[in-house]
Amino acid sequence: MEYRYAAIPAVAGGLMLTLLLWWAGASADALQLDGATGVLGIETDAALRSWLYPWAYDSYAGALSHGSAVPTPDGSHYLGLHHTAMQIRFVAVFVFYAAGALLLVRRIPAERGRVGPALLALWAWGVVAGTLAVTVSSPWLIAAGGRGSYRFLPQLAGLSSSGRTVLVPLALAVAVWTVLVTRLALKHAEPQPRGDVPARAALVAATVGTAVVAVSVVVLSYQENAARIQTAFAGGGFLSEPGDLLRQWLVLSAWSGPAGSPFGDWLLVRLGDVLLLAVVWCALRWLPGVLTRVSVPAMAAGAVCAVVLGLLARHLVRVAVADGSWNCRGLLQAASGLGEGTSAAMLWGTLAGIAAAVTLRMSGRGTAAPGSGGPGSTNPGSADPGSPVPGPADDPGSAVLPGPADGPGMGNPPSAADGPVPDGSAGARDGGQPPLG
Repeated sequence: MEYRYAAIPAVAGGLMLTLLLWWAGASADALQLDGATGVLGIETDAALRSWLYPWAYDSYAGALSHGSAVPTPDGSHYLGLHHTAMQIRFVAVFVFYAAGALLLVRRIPAERGRVGPALLALWAWGVVAGTLAVTVSSPWLIAAGGRGSYRFLPQLAGLSSSGRTVLVPLALAVAVWTVLVTRLALKHAEPQPRGDVPARAALVAATVGTAVVAVSVVVLSYQENAARIQTAFAGGGFLSEPGDLLRQWLVLSAWSGPAGSPFGDWLLVRLGDVLLLAVVWCALRWLPGVLTRVSVPAMAAGAVCAVVLGLLARHLVRVAVADGSWNCRGLLQAASGLGEGTSAAMLWGTLAGIAAAVTLRMSGRGTAAPGSGGPGSTNPGSADPGSPVPGPADDPGSAVLPGPADGPGMGNPPSAADGPVPDGSAGARDGGQPPLG
């Protein structure tokens, strides 16, 4: 898909996500009305504040959420820095989403047979774009609070993990909108080709990429190892106490042994981590066949989206199996956990995608050439990624056409079974026929 066609849905999706988040932040002013807490309840009001205030342009609303724009000893509020931070946040949302959507729309166009993968990838990328925007704008909010030099890294870790709950439903709506615009842009376009990847190479690449993610889920997320990450680096001065930030970017889960609890209950909780790895493996297995061209940036972006989707699936399973409470309080707690682990998903998803792409390239060196119809290969022009590549015997137009050698008095080229062929000028003059007595 050409850039000029892919840029239209990417820009449209970026604008829609920015406007929806701006509207969500502006809606936070309603929570300041008299009687809002009495109508909604204390827990609901507190949950809505934590979801909406990170996207509120108003400095007072932001102060209640994360401590920015608090009065300094001289009584000023640093409103200019707060407004600058929010402007950076909304511009960053648009830039990050448009850039990622441009890559995803080009490599996974929302045409027939690809609508589902494109929708899921754009949904996950919306959550990633919002998380990146919150992270890059957090230093300005920290400075706006007048305490920029005090425990900067812990403040950065706390601010960059906020505002993700509202991102999940809004990113889904934006993904649907982007897919619709893409379908309109591709209305009169030809079907895009598919990657020609042998099945064995795709299996190996998916396994390698999943193993990279498992390093965080299984090894680093163990309670003792996560505690070492939290406390091993003390830092100093402006960069002191980096444990919270390191854990946020390195750890995808949290688990320990079944000590003091029934083994069945412990196994049910661990089912979410198994589902996370299964989602990542399946996505990396089928991603090369969905892409129009397998490349390192496309595989890295697709792997990041796969890890984010796996985290969402794991959260839903934990809510349904482990918590099991469907009252108002339980739903609020379940919704508050949406989007957790997105920072680590960006790091480990990128590493997994690069590892899978390198594995595909190394495995493809010893496989059959594209179009040879080898086992597991896919047809770039076919709607079905698993359809075999037609060979000469399957193409109606590849039949041998009659040539001059098939005309009257001319024979087909002799084979070894026809006997010896005379050489010399006589054989060449007589067309390879034995000389007459």
